[in-house]
Amino acid sequence: MANTKLTKTEARKIILHAAGLAKHAQFGKGKEAVFKAIDHLGFIQVDTIYVVERAHHHALASRVPNYKTEWLLELQDEGRIYEFWTRDSGFMPVQDFRYSLPVHDTFLEKYKSLSRPDINLMNKVLDRIGREGPLQAKDFENDRVKKSSGWWDWRPSKVALERLHFSGKLLTSRKKDFHKVYDLTDNLIPSDIDRTKPSIEEFTRHLILRSLKNMGIAYAKEIAWNGRLVKHNVKAELKKMVEQGAILEVEVEDLKGPLYMHPNYKSKKFGLSGDVFILSPFDSLNVFRHRLRDFFDFDYQIECFIPQPKRKYGYFSLPILAGDTFIARMDSKADRKERNLIIHNLHFEPCNLSKVTEEKLIEAIRSFAKFNECWSISVLKTNNKAFAKKLREVVI
Repeated sequence: MANTKLTKTEARKIILHAAGLAKHAQFGKGKEAVFKAIDHLGFIQVDTIYVVERAHHHALASRVPNYKTEWLLELQDEGRIYEFWTRDSGFMPVQDFRYSLPVHDTFLEKYKSLSRPDINLMNKVLDRIGREGPLQAKDFENDRVKKSSGWWDWRPSKVALERLHFSGKLLTSRKKDFHKVYDLTDNLIPSDIDRTKPSIEEFTRHLILRSLKNMGIAYAKEIAWNGRLVKHNVKAELKKMVEQGAILEVEVEDLKGPLYMHPNYKSKKFGLSGDVFILSPFDSLNVFRHRLRDFFDFDYQIECFIPQPKRKYGYFSLPILAGDTFIARMDSKADRKERNLIIHNLHFEPCNLSKVTEEKLIEAIRSFAKFNECWSISVLKTNNKAFAKKLREVVI
């Protein structure tokens, strides 16, 4: 079967349509649009960083106009989505729950070597939640023997809760303050949801189709990383699925393959609105740095994880997309006390901005400020003074 050949422009359109970023409100508006976005993307990454609104809310607000953070919690309370791990922690549609079971098995195998005291503590924690109902980590006695040495240095009961979560005995929901609440899995997953454990072949095919549905076009290594917690056979299954016509192998100009595409995107002409999106560093579009370089000629790195002297753009710079071009990155912080969006650095890439794109960018920053419950904007540094002057005149 001959490979489909694409230009980079064609590939970008497919990728952005698959990411839900071809135009504003691609999934519609309101809470139902939030579910449609999660159902299509398959995974919305959770992250704790809170300099601006957290990554999971940010990703959804980028796709659903006038997004309200309570909608995500309501969908979880309604049993339509759940939080668990694939490559990272995130929200997924509950009908995909059975594909979490191989991840449970990975951790169950790992925990076989735990000591008897560790196993006893897990059993005690599980028994207490079974008797008392949903509990938070703070509801367990402070059983730390020595002072914490850092973020991941959890006390024993917290470790037990997380082990029970990873192995599928417990699931978590979120309170409005983002704190986890642990409950028995049976209490959070509706009884009519299929819990048949997939074979490794089924898991791998699901992983491939889910990945390609939300990425449009992808390398094998990206698909494999999305399922990194399970021993799968992605390369062999990709070859088989191409031969069966279940997915497509494609060639993109100037890129070394193989590359794969979801069949839904074959022979479709996708347009872009030219809308401007301020994206989270943890948005599904931005997870793989090499992908941004290859398809968008955009060299991006989230700098909160590197030492301050080595940062070029700021602690938490947000990629800004206009149409199919990354036009800028914005390092910002929501001063929640003063209700002010502080833009520490608004750095524009070397590209020509049309007047229409400038206006859309101003509106995007204005909307982003409102989303973060800020009623004013401060620009501290930028390489485009003329734009900064216009931005300072914006009324929220």
